[in-house]
Amino acid sequence: MISYRGATKADALDAAALVFASGAREFGFFLGCSKEESIAFLALCFASPGGRFSWRRHYVAASSDGRVVSVLAAHASQTTLADNLHLAWMTLRSFGLRRTAGILRRGIVLEMELSPPKRETVLLAHCATRDEMQGAGAFSMLFAEATANRFLPVENLVLDVLVSNVRAAALYRRLGFVALPRQRPRARQLPAELESMRMRLKVPRD
Repeated sequence: MISYRGATKADALDAAALVFASGAREFGFFLGCSKEESIAFLALCFASPGGRFSWRRHYVAASSDGRVVSVLAAHASQTTLADNLHLAWMTLRSFGLRRTAGILRRGIVLEMELSPPKRETVLLAHCATRDEMQGAGAFSMLFAEATANRFLPVENLVLDVLVSNVRAAALYRRLGFVALPRQRPRARQLPAELESMRMRLKVPRD
């Protein structure tokens, strides 16, 4: 039996692995470290009360034994500055000054492609489901529950997906998202495999 709820600090290890899976190539470029080190960092951030990776930003589907099987997050424009400062502090704590400088430089490049949400827009992020649950509707139900209880708004909701991730893009289209026109070319410093498109939830009008 699957239950749907806001994440808790205790979900950190399960959820961090899924958050990493939601953007393994992006995290590989951004953090510049191994999968294991990336997940450990994300678990630390998830257990924190603040920042874009915090448990407070996430909604999860959990199995009867409490294990997180699917996850998503919501980010509003009002928190972007505080989120960036918190992330800089967490990277400094975890990786030291020298490595943090490189991480932040790559973060600026990545943000040119995956831009923060604009005013009155909410960004849906960190969408992932455990491998054995994929194709069973777990994420679709999680998304439905999150919008039904207003954890996610249905107005002005956007997300980013890699152009190469055809399967994920098809899922988002089934959920009602449509691709938006690209606003600017990909940054030259960004690997071609990280080219993405932004999608917006199309809300039916009466």
